[in-house]
Amino acid sequence: MKQKIDIAIIGGGPAGLAAAVGARHAGIKNVMIFERETCLGGILNQCIHNGFGLHTFEEELTGPEYAARYESQVDELGIPYLLNTMVLDITPDKKITAVNSGGLFEIEAGAVILAMGCRERPRGALNIPGTRPAGVYSAGTAQKFVNLDGYLPGKKAVILGSGDIGLIMARRLTFEGAKVEAVIEVMPYSGGLKRNIVQCLDDYNIPLKLNHTVIEIRGKERLEGVMTARVDEKRQPISGTEEYIPCDTLLLSVGLIPENELSKCAGVEISEITGGSIVDEGLQTNVSGIFACGNVLHVHDLVDFVSEESNRAGTSAAEYVMGKRKPARSIPVVARNGVRYTVPAAVAPENISDKIDIRFRVSGVFKNQYVSVYFDGIREQRRKKMILTPGEMETVTLSKETWEKYPDVKTVSITVEE
Repeated sequence: MKQKIDIAIIGGGPAGLAAAVGARHAGIKNVMIFERETCLGGILNQCIHNGFGLHTFEEELTGPEYAARYESQVDELGIPYLLNTMVLDITPDKKITAVNSGGLFEIEAGAVILAMGCRERPRGALNIPGTRPAGVYSAGTAQKFVNLDGYLPGKKAVILGSGDIGLIMARRLTFEGAKVEAVIEVMPYSGGLKRNIVQCLDDYNIPLKLNHTVIEIRGKERLEGVMTARVDEKRQPISGTEEYIPCDTLLLSVGLIPENELSKCAGVEISEITGGSIVDEGLQTNVSGIFACGNVLHVHDLVDFVSEESNRAGTSAAEYVMGKRKPARSIPVVARNGVRYTVPAAVAPENISDKIDIRFRVSGVFKNQYVSVYFDGIREQRRKKMILTPGEMETVTLSKETWEKYPDVKTVSITVEE
């Protein structure tokens, strides 16, 4: 006989934990978390630097400390979880197949919250020519080696990509006595937060080379060095700009990919831009009763935003199970003119209790520009931003009263303009 639960949460990282707390607070008791690792907390367990929790707990915490706060809430609320449990399949009618040491089993869920997080892009996705010596790691793998295993990957490093994990690892390796020769970024701007550029690179005199890339890896048994070059506007290497940098370690910090294999099994529609699910104001996907939150939805810059969003997903899933979320007309939210995407991608105003936060990222660097919100052709909101960068998530907040002003609106758009 299949076990039945009201809400199944796939993933026990920060998103899954916050979603579980949100669902329980909304009145659902029969909630269960499925986690494939040996403990809860997800990626936060290896993020031993501080900077977490300023929005959520109004104090600065390390990653493990932040995770522990939510783990305590899960324990206090008596929310059950299964560790070392791999979910193999989710069907559109919310049937879950999973396996652990007890064998294969099935679950029938009233609602499912997808909170599987994301993974790093591997070297194979970069097509860098050269040999395959030891010493080439993803930044996240190197972080695990240093912070959890006490293993220093090398003594002289180059970091390809300026995502936040790469920036943080530049500082971490420096703390451990390694020399970081440079951070190489193919784009004309960093992919990480401004504060991480200052605190992790500038404070330690680590050069950030924008509009550069690694064009060759050299070494046989162990990495001996990399060849870099400047790139043109099409991101192609410019002949004559090559520079050889001796190093024994290359860290790859070249982007994150939402873990959406299970989402696709369930028939969830995936955005070509974010690689994550397309959701409405309640974080519900196109499949009724299946919700998504955290980095499986879109890659966040702050875990505090993950928690806020995931709590909303838990609340929405609880409302769905209790029959409080009713079908309503959804209004598309469209990204235009410098805005890459929005989350959510559609809003049903009838399901908004007070306000809705719409997150988005821009496609380039914009200075002294305005972020505007249009209801059809009418500009409803306009605010000036000194700088907008792809590495920073932005938010516009629209109250329920604002939506009620436009009962017949067909499209809401968010744009960057002068």
